[in-house]
Amino acid sequence: MFEQEVVKRTETAFANQGDPVQALNTARYMKDIAPFWGIATPDRRRLLRDAWQGLADPGSDELGAAAMALMELDEREFHYAACDLMARFRSSADEQFLQRWVTGVLTTKSWWDTVDAAGSAAVSPLCRRFGDTETVDGWSESGNIWLVRAAIQHQRGWSEATDVRRVLALCDRHWDNDEFFVAKAIGWALRDLTRVDREAVLGFLTSHSGNRIAEREAKKGLVRTT
Repeated sequence: MFEQEVVKRTETAFANQGDPVQALNTARYMKDIAPFWGIATPDRRRLLRDAWQGLADPGSDELGAAAMALMELDEREFHYAACDLMARFRSSADEQFLQRWVTGVLTTKSWWDTVDAAGSAAVSPLCRRFGDTETVDGWSESGNIWLVRAAIQHQRGWSEATDVRRVLALCDRHWDNDEFFVAKAIGWALRDLTRVDREAVLGFLTSHSGNRIAEREAKKGLVRTT
């Protein structure tokens, strides 16, 4: 099975590769969300590239099951590997992948690092390919800060393809949320929008105030695009 082969190869690749001091320091920095092997990102990607060489392209559910199996292991590098795996085999994902599998990735041992990594690996590119407004709306209304963060950022990197109204509506929906990671996501979304429609962001900020974190990030984009 694809899932078993991925887990086996990944465990073998990471074994005895970590730096114990780096592992402790990184775990502390990441608020002890999980233990770490202490493998730096470039090394992790190199190890995985070699370990996964020759894997056959999975089906969508095979990919999702393998990603979740990695998420359920202890060390944080396995969780990063889950995102790396989704990025590597993204073309295998079908229209149900976000709801069926990525929701679970986003809500397993959640912290900003894996949520944002999954956003880049799966959420943003698959939303662009399939739309899936129903899943994004569900995340937005879930009350889970990490799903809300993923929903707000679901169009990051779309550039001129960005649906400005859609992103602004999500920012408006959560503007009064004082959770740091949600406010930061709003700010980043607005900052990105300044590259696409500066006037829309200016108009939004004219009618919205009180979210200092989001406003600060948005204004960085406005200054940059002056």
